[in-house]
Amino acid sequence: MAPEATLIERYQAYRTRRFLANSEKWQTMLPNWRTRHRRRLLVLALCAAFAIMYLVGVLCHFFTMAPLLWIPACLLFFPIWTSIAIVAGQLGDAPAGALDEWEAQQRNAARSIGLSVTQWFMAIPLTYLIVGSVITGGDHTTMAYTGGLLTLTSLLIGGCSPTMILAWTRPDPDSDSELDRTPDDRTPHDRQETP
Repeated sequence: MAPEATLIERYQAYRTRRFLANSEKWQTMLPNWRTRHRRRLLVLALCAAFAIMYLVGVLCHFFTMAPLLWIPACLLFFPIWTSIAIVAGQLGDAPAGALDEWEAQQRNAARSIGLSVTQWFMAIPLTYLIVGSVITGGDHTTMAYTGGLLTLTSLLIGGCSPTMILAWTRPDPDSDSELDRTPDDRTPHDRQETP
């Protein structure tokens, strides 16, 4: 008699079913943006959105009306992030049960890098809040809001990093064979052997 599934196992099975159902729904969306070149453009656009978010956070320290700039920054972030998640197949957030061994290895490597990115970026708002509190004695009126926006942006960068890495590094969908690879995709050893 098989042991009853634990709560975690049932939740993982539910996540896998939901992920596979969503994958079928999204696999035909944005077909022209699934090439490596266009995925990389989306990743660069998302990096620009994060830079704008960080800039808004810094401006909040100096200007009381700067938080209003957070709205256009979010309006820029959400469609770009949604597009990257769709064209990258949402592998950065995929449950293990929905991936083959190679995909799981790629996802885990990207998540490991994403954790390091999160830790490094979180050092920025933490340093700002700690040093700023000591210098100002905690009297600066916008320090908490500035620190909050910088922290939120750092967490977004870290959370989005695995999908961004996979979108940047994965080959084109139909480039499994050596003949389909472009000269730029080949290793230096491959290029030496090409006549």
